[in-house]
Amino acid sequence: MKKIALASMIISVGILGACSQEKSDNMKGMDHSNMKMGEMDHSSMDMKDMDHDKMKGHMSHDKVISLNDSTGENELKVPTLLARDHEKGIVYTVKAQKGKTEIFDGTESETYGYNGMFLGPVLRFEKGDKVKIRTINELDEPTTFHWHGLEVSADVDGGPHDVLKPGEEKVLEFEVTQEASTLWFHPHPHGKTSEQVYKGLAGLIYIEDDHSKGLGLPNDYGKNDFPLIFQDKTFDSKKQLNYSAAKNEDGTIGDTLLINGTLNPKLTVNKEKVRLRLLNGSNARNYTFKLNSGDSFLQIATDGGFLNEPVPLQEITLTPSERAEIIVDFSSIKKVNNLALINEDGAVLLPFEVTDQNGVNRKIPEKLNDFSLEDNVMHLPVTKKVELFGMMDMVTINGKKFDPERIDFTQKQGDTEVWEIYNKPDMMGGMIHPFHIHGAQFKIISRDGKDPSKNERGWKDSISVKPDEKVKIAVQFKHKGVYMFHCHILEHEDNGMMGQIKVE
Repeated sequence: MKKIALASMIISVGILGACSQEKSDNMKGMDHSNMKMGEMDHSSMDMKDMDHDKMKGHMSHDKVISLNDSTGENELKVPTLLARDHEKGIVYTVKAQKGKTEIFDGTESETYGYNGMFLGPVLRFEKGDKVKIRTINELDEPTTFHWHGLEVSADVDGGPHDVLKPGEEKVLEFEVTQEASTLWFHPHPHGKTSEQVYKGLAGLIYIEDDHSKGLGLPNDYGKNDFPLIFQDKTFDSKKQLNYSAAKNEDGTIGDTLLINGTLNPKLTVNKEKVRLRLLNGSNARNYTFKLNSGDSFLQIATDGGFLNEPVPLQEITLTPSERAEIIVDFSSIKKVNNLALINEDGAVLLPFEVTDQNGVNRKIPEKLNDFSLEDNVMHLPVTKKVELFGMMDMVTINGKKFDPERIDFTQKQGDTEVWEIYNKPDMMGGMIHPFHIHGAQFKIISRDGKDPSKNERGWKDSISVKPDEKVKIAVQFKHKGVYMFHCHILEHEDNGMMGQIKVE
């Protein structure tokens, strides 16, 4: 009774939650009879054993700190396109650097960045490219370079085993074999990923191919094709980006939104169809994006490529690390005054200033891709079961914390297997866990036995899994090696909510 009373007391004082989370009243799946000796059973753990100083409001999982509205006083910064080197076959040089950035006017804060002081440039690949990237660590601490969503061999994936010490560099070589998509890159050192991303280590990757270039989609970078990296932060009283003060073991969430590192951004567009490439680059916050006018938009791509056809939507939700490409037709929106992208709470994320200038009058193709889920795959048995469970620093996968010396699964290169991802509720109801697999793009077969929504029927490398939900995915690895799979709430990842698969 003690732990029930204490849980009720915690909820009653309004402790805030981690990620736009949905409480599950259905507590099925709590049978621990199959738990092996030595594995963790946190659902039966007495609440008095928890360190309440660490909780900081992530016990209820029902409410999240609200975001401040963007005032729209600063034009959105657009990341630079990284120039190619061509020095001795090197295509790109990417440096992890530290510096100071004036996020607030007149005040500098210590930040990290790639080839700069904060965030990073966009790397552009063509399908079929043979790429060499020189990676250099100019930080005072170890880091890695993880190519999130890129199908590459494990030795260049940049997981926690591929650490570069301060001053070290490494040349990576791979061939780009996947279709047009919007990917990203960030660090992945175990125990430090959350802090390094929070400080600014994140950048985007564009892959193009002959098919994508022939679709006639908006592709004028920085004019009708915009990358949007959404990250929420908390600044201290001196307007400093202070991770140690903001850190929450259950996912660090802030009240101030930066888009492409821009505080209080606005985006100026012409009256035309505009392509927005959305990345949830936050440590833990989920975003539901919609237009405050109520107008719809078209989703044309998921994490790893185009959907078969554009899907009209009035809102879209992305959990940490998920991406989506959408088309907004600013020529057809009647009320453009005070037009903005908002979230589920109505917070103004990105105001739009629509000019009187007409842009290109283009038609979005009705067919974008020939993505399919083969009948034989639909009927494959489940061969991998992944159980996500816990909160704060007591998070596990299949009852275990990450061990770099342990291989959790094996799979044959080129074989398609069905994984079942289950988000097991805890006694507080549970929270959404975004689940990511390195080195592969996968297909969603079902959610709780039902077909995925139309806008999820494309290539994915990260998925949102609600409490008590089971998601089946078809996974194939093109390359050999050891890859990570984990929750992409970065503090959960750092706290051991991660496993390893060896592809042979």
